[in-house]
Amino acid sequence: MTTAIVVGNPKPNSRTLAAATHLATELAGAPDLVIDLATLGPAILDWADPDVTDLVKQVGAADLVIVASPTYKGAYTGLLKLFLDRFAGGTGLSGLAVPLMLGGSPAHSLAPELTLRPILTEIGATVPGRGLYVLDSQHDDPPAYADWLSATAPLITTYLNGRP
Repeated sequence: MTTAIVVGNPKPNSRTLAAATHLATELAGAPDLVIDLATLGPAILDWADPDVTDLVKQVGAADLVIVASPTYKGAYTGLLKLFLDRFAGGTGLSGLAVPLMLGGSPAHSLAPELTLRPILTEIGATVPGRGLYVLDSQHDDPPAYADWLSATAPLITTYLNGRP
């Protein structure tokens, strides 16, 4: 099983990256691939860049992908959109995807469901359960993930164990 993390925070080594890593580890152990999009620089804008193209292929083939972003204006970042735009509709992602967003207040707690989940399903992912929203101030607090993990981790485990 391959687990990937894609983080759309424009700041490298962000709280969003820490949250995604924590979530991946709780669900499937240490991730096999970690993409901190902020570190790609201008290559993210070059559709012919072979390194970014390879990352897209690796993410597309992963069994489980944590797609994480801070909440900006109630949605995911433009940086993450630039990366997700590279995936073919309906077939770009072949496994499970978990939308994870961090934000400053509970006011945007529906953002993962309303903005990130639809694009992930459009590009082929199966999204079990609901997306996860974590307050920035609680990104490193395991209880902030506990209820979501209790409800959704069994669905993910069942699905992944049934994959050929």
